[in-house]
Amino acid sequence: MSTRSLPRILGAAVATAALVVILSIKLNAFRDYQIAEIAVYVTAVAGLTVLTGLSGQISLGNGAFMAIGAYTTALILLHLSWPFIAVLVIAAAVTAVAGAIVGVAAARLHGPYLAGATLLLGVALPSLAFVYPGVLGGDQGLNVVFNTPAFLGVNFPLSRWQAWVCSAVALVTLVLLANLGRSRVGRNWRAVRDNEVAAALAGVNVARARILAFVVSATCAGMAGALLAIVTELVAPGAFTITLSIALLTAAVIGGLGTLAGAIWGSLVIVLVPTYATDVATSHGLSTSVASNIPVVAYGVVLILVMLIFPQGIQGGVRWLLGFLGISSARTWRTASVPDARPPAGDAPASQHEALLTRGGDPPEPHKKEGTQ
Repeated sequence: MSTRSLPRILGAAVATAALVVILSIKLNAFRDYQIAEIAVYVTAVAGLTVLTGLSGQISLGNGAFMAIGAYTTALILLHLSWPFIAVLVIAAAVTAVAGAIVGVAAARLHGPYLAGATLLLGVALPSLAFVYPGVLGGDQGLNVVFNTPAFLGVNFPLSRWQAWVCSAVALVTLVLLANLGRSRVGRNWRAVRDNEVAAALAGVNVARARILAFVVSATCAGMAGALLAIVTELVAPGAFTITLSIALLTAAVIGGLGTLAGAIWGSLVIVLVPTYATDVATSHGLSTSVASNIPVVAYGVVLILVMLIFPQGIQGGVRWLLGFLGISSARTWRTASVPDARPPAGDAPASQHEALLTRGGDPPEPHKKEGTQ
């Protein structure tokens, strides 16, 4: 990350943290729960943005990685009662290993074949809870005990503490991914996404780049699963169906692939739209069978409208609006120009191929002497 962008990103993270604290204090417990839920989805969708938006790989199995993180958290808290920060690190490490295993297999797959393989993972993995009910709790799941720290007092609301913890993890994840996306690793991902053959000729290890993207995405999903476990206080296979994986990918597309801000927009949509649609259906006296389908309809309408009006997602619409108003918007990973991709002054590229990849241009033609053909 360049020295110019780092203060801006850290400032945005601090401002967002202050806003979350103020809202959690002013609003009720249900809104605190919604803030925590949004932060959970932001963490997972941000990782999927790295996988799909930067490296160009489609995954329908990130819900399975969330299940791994959630069950790891539940088992450790149930049997060992470790501090949550240690549990979060272990859950992230376990899902990172799982992501590496899946990434090695997925590195040879592309397009619909990769989507189909990850879809199978998302369907099959949560069903292990039924195979090992003595350990994973079967369809009843595992209860998670998560308490407010003693230094906050006995009257401090648990829902507010959950919102703070989840938001803190989400913000740290966003800052780290922003740094990673503007590093040489992020440039390699974009090169692989745009043209694997050209990237390989430029010296990029395509397989390693694709596997690393899976590891990062799985780690984010595992942390999101750990956060979901402490928010719902129950880990059951019914929470990690294929619907969750599709919702994560949909959120990334609605928000804007390749942008961390898009992860926030997409998470807001998939959490708030069904809630408000249900409230509207209930207030109009619709029957239970009809009201249960209203959130799905509203969700689909929002997706269609965003894709028709702003093909690059909500964040693409925000950039267009800022440009229309004459306000310079921050460049994203997909639109980062050459100055953002160049290494800092004094940091020479490791090779001529890397220098070519960093500049993003064509190789210079050899000089010809005058009079030669």
